[in-house]
Amino acid sequence: MNAADREARVEEALARLDLDAKASLLSGQDLWTLPALPEIGLASIVMSDGPVGVRGTAFDPSDTSLTLPSPTALAATWDPDLARRAGRALAAEAHRKGVHVLLAPTVNLHRSPLGGRHFECYSEDPLLTARIGAAHVTGVQECGVAATVKHFVANDAETERFTVTNRIGERALRELYLAPFEQIVAEARPWLVMSAYNAVNGPTMTENRELQSGVLRGEWGFDGVVVSDWLAARDTVRAIEGGLDVAMPGPRTVFGRALAAAVRDGRVSEKSVDDAVRNVLRLAARVGLLDGLPPEVPAESRPVPEDGRAVAREIATRSFVLLHNRASVLPLDPAVLPGGIALIGRAAEAPRVLGGGSATVFPERVVSLLDALRDALPEATPLTHEPGTDLTEALAVAGEGFDLWTVLRAERGAVLAQQEVTSGRIRWTDSSLPGGVDYDALATVELTGRFTPRESGSHTFGTRGVGAFTLTVDGHVLFDGEHRSAGADPLEALTGRPIPRGDIELRAGEPVEVVLLATTPKMEYGDLRGVSFALAHAAPARSDDPLIDRAVAAAASADVAVVVVATTEAVESEGFDRETLRLPGRQDDLVARVAAANPRTVVVVNAGSPVEMPWRDDVAAVLLSWFPGQEGGAALADVLLGLDEPGGRLPTTWLARLTDAPVTRVTPEDGVLPYDEGVFIGYRAWQRHPAVPAYPFGHGLGYTTWTYETLETTADSARVRVRNTGDRPGRETVQLYVGPAEADPSRPTHWLAGFATATAAPGEMADIEVPLPLRAFQIWDEETSTWTTVPGDYRIHAAHDATDLRLTTTLTIP
Repeated sequence: MNAADREARVEEALARLDLDAKASLLSGQDLWTLPALPEIGLASIVMSDGPVGVRGTAFDPSDTSLTLPSPTALAATWDPDLARRAGRALAAEAHRKGVHVLLAPTVNLHRSPLGGRHFECYSEDPLLTARIGAAHVTGVQECGVAATVKHFVANDAETERFTVTNRIGERALRELYLAPFEQIVAEARPWLVMSAYNAVNGPTMTENRELQSGVLRGEWGFDGVVVSDWLAARDTVRAIEGGLDVAMPGPRTVFGRALAAAVRDGRVSEKSVDDAVRNVLRLAARVGLLDGLPPEVPAESRPVPEDGRAVAREIATRSFVLLHNRASVLPLDPAVLPGGIALIGRAAEAPRVLGGGSATVFPERVVSLLDALRDALPEATPLTHEPGTDLTEALAVAGEGFDLWTVLRAERGAVLAQQEVTSGRIRWTDSSLPGGVDYDALATVELTGRFTPRESGSHTFGTRGVGAFTLTVDGHVLFDGEHRSAGADPLEALTGRPIPRGDIELRAGEPVEVVLLATTPKMEYGDLRGVSFALAHAAPARSDDPLIDRAVAAAASADVAVVVVATTEAVESEGFDRETLRLPGRQDDLVARVAAANPRTVVVVNAGSPVEMPWRDDVAAVLLSWFPGQEGGAALADVLLGLDEPGGRLPTTWLARLTDAPVTRVTPEDGVLPYDEGVFIGYRAWQRHPAVPAYPFGHGLGYTTWTYETLETTADSARVRVRNTGDRPGRETVQLYVGPAEADPSRPTHWLAGFATATAAPGEMADIEVPLPLRAFQIWDEETSTWTTVPGDYRIHAAHDATDLRLTTTLTIP
């Protein structure tokens, strides 16, 4: 069926709806779905988080999901084809779970290293972000699932995210923050865009008519649905007139009945409602939910489903960034390691595979580096493991040692339902309570059970969430009170940090009863209704010295020490920005002492975004694994043992110290966060900054070496010849940078204009061609509000990274 026939069917369906039906279609009927309208043959549209997996409509650990590496890892591959395959893998998961709309990808920029949701975004560069994001959207949608590009626009930090006004100059807004959205809309034609919580230069984004209607739809021709971030829509008239189509979640949003009433009393034109409904019906038609229309991508036309585990492993392998490799300590050869490998770090056996927040999914399995090396190493190669240190002394959700269940009761104490739980985290929507319990009938929730300590001493217990709690351990009441939200973020109950409530002396191996009674368990904010709280626990504080001593001893007696360091959910998560870039706990001390004991120390950094590495010059190699997804351990073993080479390049600059960073401000003042740095973020800012980063944007090493031999340019492309001068096959990411031949203080010295991958066997050469888009030579002219080509001579650089410019030529732009 052609586009004209599809639009005709949409119009026919629209004409059959009355005002109330139309208004209902613009409001979620619950947390994740839009209502069905059988009278026009419309089925319910189902949405789901998130970027690394498809969770579905329930936050249920038993409902597992394929878990891919983090978006920063995907961007580190610098490979749009692999991003497209990632999209296909997630689309297959969406079909398996009955999901029609995937709420991803996130294409906001790494403006500051303190951004708490940094791991969920791709890069500090708009072009790299756009290329990876467009490929991801294409992969999802060519399989018949809708992708949602978010968060439109400038949702680059978490502090006061519901209320902040980001003040951004027009040029920076166009050249940096809008640029990925613009390119993705042009290249991939996404079926949805999500409007952000924050305001930009005045209006909140759900009400920003200039950007949503004027730029997104008017200039760029976007014909999909603009959906609010959850709870972001706040005013009926301003939202519908500002270009918002759907307010989520539902059913009691600023749309629905409120919108119908606004039309009837003359505050909103019915045409505005029709325009929004038309977009929703078009989406339904695209995903095959409107009778009489086949889906835009019929099942028989979709690509062969990807093997999810294989894709997860390949992305992880290709994403790992080898920052340095002194004396070629990597790859490891078991044949010359008679003393074996000392594997150190808690994350080596319990890796962090994804970031915290709304994008959380529950992996179907997690492969640790410890297990993968045990499987991969010859039996004769010794492998020892030592935890080395606790990652943090902070409270964590109750898990190991706890045997818990929940009891749901009505007002007079009658038991409504009971359910065993796998951890101390409780998260239910109003429609997903255990046993189908009526939300309105629920009065209290008791999380109860036994805890068997592994060690004697003073154990700390705490709570996470908002409301009134009574916490009792071994018959002792540790807390009986209420916790109120300290800020304006209604999702604090979901993303806030645990709070310590009391300590109690316990003996190892002796079980005690634990009860956390939530007497006001219901969490309600607009249409978000449910139950969300957690029991938290921390083992007795102890000196890490014995753990570190054992790790140092193991390292000293081994041929090679591999130390895995990591961040935690208390460090990298939605809901708050970072306060420091230091690794939690005493991990820095651990690395320093291990490196002093064994000069052949390799450090694997299991973090989604930059961390300080004060020991980096004292270790033989540093390898970034990001949050590597469920197959990360297997991929790490392959790379460490040389079965694959680390293929990643930095998608964002890694700094030596937070105090060196050019842009660090993420906290508003009087509700306003000024982007005073203009177009100078990321490597653009480092170019004119007195400090030097630890590792520049685009940096990364493989297991072979490359020479750049020739660079030729035309008006619209560059041709680069590279040669593999090492002794094994390899892959090189050739980066093309453009900059004015004469210094211009209003512009960076050079910026990324394109990239491509070369592969070659030892001694072989490879020729690659990289397009040079006209936009690379343009700026946004604030006086005329147009893109303007700046004529003159430009230096074109073929580069290994943003500072390692291997070949340069000059191109004149008329």
